[in-house]
Amino acid sequence: MQGKTCFTQKELARRWAISHRTLERWRWTGEGPSFMKLGGRVIYRLEDIVAFEQACLRSSEADPETRVA
Repeated sequence: MQGKTCFTQKELARRWAISHRTLERWRWTGEGPSFMKLGGRVIYRLEDIVAFEQACLRSSEADPETRVA
């Protein structure tokens, strides 16, 4: 997936080894990375994915948990 700038829901689910249904739920509840809707398709930009991943980084279990909406 190198060189990709946008991911579909299923591609992002594979990247993170989670269910694509989890991403659907996150969109419904306002969690997860930012996304775009183009012609009924959900698209995630790589820059938003990386920003979300960075926000989820922790150095230990003692770090306070924060959510990115």
